[in-house]
Amino acid sequence: MTFPVIDAHQHIWNPHRAHYDWLDESLAPINQVMTLDQLLPELRAAGVDYTVQVQSADNFDDTRLMTECAAANHEVAAIVGYAPIDRPEQAARTVESWEGDTRMVGVRTLIHNQEDPEWLLRPNVDEGLTVLERAGLTFDVVAVLPEHLAIIPELSRRHPELRMVIDHLAKPPIGLADREPWRSAIAEAAQNPNVYAKVSGLYSAAGDPQQWTTEYVRPFFDRALDVFGPSRLMYGGDWPISVLAGGYTRVWQGLQPLFDSVDAADREQLLGRTAAEFYGIDPARLGR
Repeated sequence: MTFPVIDAHQHIWNPHRAHYDWLDESLAPINQVMTLDQLLPELRAAGVDYTVQVQSADNFDDTRLMTECAAANHEVAAIVGYAPIDRPEQAARTVESWEGDTRMVGVRTLIHNQEDPEWLLRPNVDEGLTVLERAGLTFDVVAVLPEHLAIIPELSRRHPELRMVIDHLAKPPIGLADREPWRSAIAEAAQNPNVYAKVSGLYSAAGDPQQWTTEYVRPFFDRALDVFGPSRLMYGGDWPISVLAGGYTRVWQGLQPLFDSVDAADREQLLGRTAAEFYGIDPARLGR
């Protein structure tokens, strides 16, 4: 029996029930209620068995939507929720409230919405990350700016036991000629064995997000594979953001030649095992 395929980065949202300050008419195709039911046919057609649902807003309503979805759909194997890591005491209470729910595996907050690119290094936030570290929860790093990626070695030094995953390979300069500082910084970040990365959200960095191809992405995938290895890389479909880049099926099919370029064991790692191991997903939720 092969290991289940896990999409390690999938969202849902409902603007009527939670506030998304980044969601507006400029994102018209996805500025609406987006549910797992809309995605399931494409997941099944792609052969994806399970997803990890990931935080979309810095509020508890968004997490509540995900827990409700997970309760109704066995395909949701794990949830990366929101905790206010800039308010450590409240973050600790939030984490405590998750005890006993094996779906709750990690935390994310939208650091790229903070004016300070070094927000994660602030003393109060640092204390909040310690809360996660002690609880054994993971942290998804939304590294969008070069500065976000550059501080990961310092975060690793401060929190050597905190398992972090870099979402979307830190938005590499896909379609651009100059691959620095991303190329060097991703290698620096990968030096800590507790730092992982997601092969997700890899769209063109030059204008239209639909203007990407497998070959545009390949050099960045190869670099990530070189510095992290398959045991620290995981696939993420990034739906429904991926709707803006051609849709789930296009993204899945566009990444397949990259996954097919490695051997069977490494492909299984990229498409499921790494996510299960990093997030500590309950085997019972994977039918194992």
